This record gives sequence, C-alpha cells and structure tokens, in this order.
Amino acid sequence: MSNPKSQIPNPKFEHQRHKPPAPLSRPRDLVLCLAPMRSNVNFSNIVRTAGCCGLTRLIACGSPKIDKTIARDGADQVAIEVHRTLPPVLKELKAEGYVLVGLEQTTNSVSLHEFRFQRRTALVIGNERLGLTDEELRLLDAVVEIPVWGLPYAYNVANATAMALYEYCRQWPSG
Repeated sequence: MSNPKSQIPNPKFEHQRHKPPAPLSRPRDLVLCLAPMRSNVNFSNIVRTAGCCGLTRLIACGSPKIDKTIARDGADQVAIEVHRTLPPVLKELKAEGYVLVGLEQTTNSVSLHEFRFQRRTALVIGNERLGLTDEELRLLDAVVEIPVWGLPYAYNVANATAMALYEYCRQWPSG
C-alpha cells in the first residue's frame, strides 16, 4: 500500500530508540483531572501518557500511588497535585478560565471525532467503574465520548485517556 504523501522511492526505515520529543512553542494549557482510580496501574499509565503529551500538571483525587516502572519519565515530568475530591478543584479551574471537558458516556456527549478542544482545557476523567458523579457532571462545560464498535461497552480508562490526550495534542500540536 503506497502513501501518496511519501515520494521516497524504496524508503529505508531504521529504528530510532529514544527519539527526542517534538518541541512545543508554548507550554500546554491542558490540565488532567482524575477521579479516584481503583488501579495504580491505570493511574501510572495515565501519568506516562500525560508526560509523553507534554503536560506539566495533573490533579488526582483519592490516594494515588505511582508505579515508576510503568510511569517512567512521566513521573518526573508531570507535577501531580492530590486532592480529596474533584468538585472544589473543578470550580477553581473554571474560575481560572479553563473549559471543563469530561470524558464519559452520557446523554448529549459529543464524539471525540467531532469535538474541538479549547486551548485552555481541563480534561476530567472518571473512576474506572463508576465514571463521573452527577455532581461532577453538572460542573462540566462539555462531555466527549469515544465511539465503541464492539464489546465491552467502553475502553479502559487509561486507554481512553490516552486517546483523548492524543486528540487534544493533534488539535494543538505546538502547545
């Protein structure tokens, strides 16, 4: 299968281990907000992805414990703030001008394929089993969901977070 954008005849591909990160022209104006996670593996995977996406701030609720063998450099790249619950944090972020976007399956949620993120966004992630609470949902400005074409009915929270972070970065590639 040929790619019309690739005009290199007989391209040669060589593995590049630890290729340097793409530069950002400005810091990312994206904050990741997590409800209490049941799994420290999910939490650590989310931290790793946040680091890869150039995030510098993550707010976690509950008692998160990071596994540095999973989070790797993300554990040092991302400042993690720990709070008891999300609602007070969400109110504060909204007062600071962040658009609060939940990642959840709800009535009136918008497909991630169609959603346009604002640069200054707080992406709010629910618990693996319970999702976001009614109180948290009431505080949001928008909710996005990722279409599922088979079973189970939803993606793993760390995988879904990675997809949403990647889409934000695709829309705002330079920060």
